[in-house]
Amino acid sequence: MFRCAACGAFNRVREPRPSGAPECGRCHRALDLSGAPQEVDGEGLDRAVLGSPVPILLDLWAPWCAPCRVAGPILDEVGRAKAGQLLVLKLNTEQHPRPASALGVQGIPTFIVFSGGREVARRSGVLPRPEMERWVSSATVGPPGTGATA
Repeated sequence: MFRCAACGAFNRVREPRPSGAPECGRCHRALDLSGAPQEVDGEGLDRAVLGSPVPILLDLWAPWCAPCRVAGPILDEVGRAKAGQLLVLKLNTEQHPRPASALGVQGIPTFIVFSGGREVARRSGVLPRPEMERWVSSATVGPPGTGATA
């Protein structure tokens, strides 16, 4: 499942992927299948959390934050490695302070995993890629009855 960066619609892309440039089923713009993190505002975040058929890894960050800049390439690698299975979103807390406040974020970088429309895990501080991948995986795959999904 892939989210259109232009309109926020979720698009299913069959495997093997068709040749040519895929486009969004709603707005018909080019659809990015790379898994690279996408910038989002509060409204876009709400729509994505409620409508995403795949888990979401949210990065709450700001451009002046050195640890946030260190985390950026790690999240890019994680998103690309899990393209179609995990959606990585970035919320700039300087440009969009209200959603960060509503989420109770007190420090950045903060990472929140959403699955099935709800928060399932939260961490602050930069993690090396292998640890980030383990954390996200453990947050999205849990024992029966936890609400976590693959």
